[in-house]
Amino acid sequence: MSYEDHEKQSPSLTFISSSGLRGRQSVRATFKLSSGCIAAISIVAAQLGIKQKSLFDHLAQDSESLNAIAKEVQNARVRTENRVQKTYVISRSSLLLLDEISQAFNAPRDALVEFSVRRLLPVIDKEQKRYENRKAAFDGIRRHFEKGRRLLDDMQAELGEDDPVVAKLNSVMETYAGAARAIEAFLERTRGIEDFDPEDLNQMDVQFER
Repeated sequence: MSYEDHEKQSPSLTFISSSGLRGRQSVRATFKLSSGCIAAISIVAAQLGIKQKSLFDHLAQDSESLNAIAKEVQNARVRTENRVQKTYVISRSSLLLLDEISQAFNAPRDALVEFSVRRLLPVIDKEQKRYENRKAAFDGIRRHFEKGRRLLDDMQAELGEDDPVVAKLNSVMETYAGAARAIEAFLERTRGIEDFDPEDLNQMDVQFER
């Protein structure tokens, strides 16, 4: 089969276009957002194990929600006090959509982003509860691990380190220790959600032009 024939028969290639590829290119965009908004983006991305760019693109490419938000903040001005300038890497298509809707409704781009991030509040609430459950589970894991270590120590004292049963349990405990360290590192990396106050996302000050 020739390369040209393969191209024609490959279903994945039918969706590739130069404009589509350009739309997926990463660009940098700077916004002035509240500290709560910035924290929410960081926290949710960490909890879900995805890049902030992926989360940002997911929010920015929801044109239906963006249009509804734009109607809500049409002709508004965002007060710049107590706001932080933050640069994000997002896809070109996301940025173009934000700019297009912002201009069409005369809606501040920063407000579109901020109100879009507020849609993450149910996710944050759910993840806060999951984090507490994970912490409780990890406490149980640590207690269980310590019991296993004590059992291994007793077996080594009675049977010796070269005993095959001791060797098997020692191998299991080494794997267990690695898993426990990984869980602890994950909990530490996502600890920001524990003290996040959802009300911090509801402090955006906008004024509507008359």
